[in-house]
Amino acid sequence: MKSKIFFADARVKSYDYKYSLVAKFEQILKMVDFGSFIEKGDYVAIKTHFGSYGAHRIVRPIFLRKVVERVKEAGGMPFVTDTVRIPGLEYLEVANMEGINHLSVGAPVVLADGVFGRDQIKVKAGPILGEIGVASAIYYASAMIVVSHCKGHIGSGFGGAIKNLAMGCISCKDHHGKAERGRIHFYEGKHLEWVEVRCTRCGQCVRVCPHQALQLVDDSIVIDRSICVKCGRCARVCPSEAMVVPIDEVTFQKGLAESAYAVVSTFEKGRILYINFITEVQPECDCMPMADTPLVQDQGVLVSHDIVAIDQASLDLINGAEPLPGSKAADKNVKKGENILKAVTGKDAQLHIDAAYELGMGNKEYELIEVSEKDIPEDEKTQ
Repeated sequence: MKSKIFFADARVKSYDYKYSLVAKFEQILKMVDFGSFIEKGDYVAIKTHFGSYGAHRIVRPIFLRKVVERVKEAGGMPFVTDTVRIPGLEYLEVANMEGINHLSVGAPVVLADGVFGRDQIKVKAGPILGEIGVASAIYYASAMIVVSHCKGHIGSGFGGAIKNLAMGCISCKDHHGKAERGRIHFYEGKHLEWVEVRCTRCGQCVRVCPHQALQLVDDSIVIDRSICVKCGRCARVCPSEAMVVPIDEVTFQKGLAESAYAVVSTFEKGRILYINFITEVQPECDCMPMADTPLVQDQGVLVSHDIVAIDQASLDLINGAEPLPGSKAADKNVKKGENILKAVTGKDAQLHIDAAYELGMGNKEYELIEVSEKDIPEDEKTQ
């Protein structure tokens, strides 16, 4: 049986609020039975990405507020959350800079793994990861709504709901201050490698590291492994591939699915809702210190209880769209119908979607239920 996904196109057909993406999103939220997965008094995590200095294409606060309002209508107690990426207090300042705060979204904005990124509960994952530290505020929440901005990603090729769970719901560090989320990026027990003969000493790796774990000292790159969180940003920006993250693509993608599976296992079945915004689909993750031009035109928003189906549908919509001129897709001469994200990122996102499917997390076959406008009650039309 195909999984049902509500879908609102980003295009509008009239100068009327009811056709706006905001209104269509409101309509979808009305059509979803929030009472089926939220009980009165439940703490409900609304997991999103806070962005980064230089990045600005995250899900806008107005959409987060609509989710918050709907949770409150169902009797839940929502909080908007993410896990530490840069140092905690700085990350909360980034969220505020991006417009995500209690005033704008209507709910507390908190770090799920605490200010120091160490608040976690170990959860069984799978043969690759063994176990992984789920952020405590996610672990203890009764229900969760995962609001994802769809874009490219340095490791997974695509950042959707699975990636949002697999990385965004895992603590930055363990209780001893060692990298926890970063374990997904690396073979177990391995660390970042600097290949001296390739290095041009340009310093990009040093500048991009948000934890100051890299320094250029006496013409050598010095890695402080005690504070490195294994995020892989340095390897992403190195033009000469002198910074190496030791892992192969298949292992990484399967580990990603394992981590997402671990997060889902901490919730009762059916108590997670997934929302994917296919808007401003840039080639990089929102944690990078920049945001490139979108690869394709905005497609819209998808809502489903099936994490595999919603990511599969999102990937299909992106790859089925026309690459935008002036984008990285155009730079690489990608044509409509080709695997846009794979061509741009060099990574095949289908691998982690297939891995999640094989773990029984959802269905790759789906049915889109299109919502073209908001139903406005007659008594409101005259106001």
